[in-house]
Amino acid sequence: MQIWVDADACPQAIKELLFRAAARAQVVTTLVANTLVRTPSSPFIRTIRVPKGFDGADHRIVQEMQPGDLVVTADIPWPPRSSNAEATRSTPAASSTPRTTSGSGWPSGT
Repeated sequence: MQIWVDADACPQAIKELLFRAAARAQVVTTLVANTLVRTPSSPFIRTIRVPKGFDGADHRIVQEMQPGDLVVTADIPWPPRSSNAEATRSTPAASSTPRTTSGSGWPSGT
């Protein structure tokens, strides 16, 4: 499992929580953004910079994610554009409900 973060609009407090969780659980966490993202030095945290443009981070995450990965994004709706996309989606908002995507590429559940 890997954690993917659409870091362009992700609040700093959420990023810091994810940094601590990645180190504690030893899970690779990748922040994808079209700007420079500052991260602590850790073998479990990496960044990918994408070109500026509409949904660039989302497109890259969908290309890279694997079944079982966790995707953190504030984009709603979040339809993966991959036929093998099976990942759990969560938003940075504390009141959100994680949604699992099916192989059809559209969110299922509530």
